Amino acid sequence: MEIDVADGLRRSLVVYKFALDELMTKLRILSEEFDLVHRHDPIEHIAQRVKRPEAILAKLRRKGLPEDLDLAGEHLDDVAGVRVICPFVSDVYRVAAMLGRQSDVEVLLTKDYITTPKPNGYRSLHVIVRIPVFLSDQVVHVKVEVQLRTIAMDFWATLEHKLHYKYDRQVPAGFVEELTRTAAIAAELDERMQALHHVVPRGE
Repeated sequence: MEIDVADGLRRSLVVYKFALDELMTKLRILSEEFDLVHRHDPIEHIAQRVKRPEAILAKLRRKGLPEDLDLAGEHLDDVAGVRVICPFVSDVYRVAAMLGRQSDVEVLLTKDYITTPKPNGYRSLHVIVRIPVFLSDQVVHVKVEVQLRTIAMDFWATLEHKLHYKYDRQVPAGFVEELTRTAAIAAELDERMQALHHVVPRGE
């Protein structure tokens, strides 16, 4: 039965791919246009993914919900995700603001883990948006989670994830405290690089 459900999810998840295509186009336009006008690209690189059907089913089960894609779209914010890596903290908020000003982008929720980091030191700006996808016979409004980070935040988060995977969540004593300290170092690096960014003159 679960295989049939998973196969149905794979067919239905194509709308999330289309939503990512729309969002990626918007971000690339913002990146190129801003660089052309201001001689500074606020986006270093972008990654995207649609959660695997098996992962969606597992998350629905953990939440005590039926294995139904309609419920997944309603109750899960991260079926489709985009990660935007920015050079500086100011760029993180700049890109989020530019995206939110677009008339066909509906901002549903913002979680600012930069201003208020998670206990382990994780920093990122999470923005849940809804994007219209124009199909042949209907318009579907699809939720996408956009994570915006600096290069330093992404470096820390990527290695933190790998370390947790290595220890299978059975982390050694003092591990979380050391992670929190390294996150503070990454945040200090961001502050220093932001300061340098403000004093270095831009080319004419």
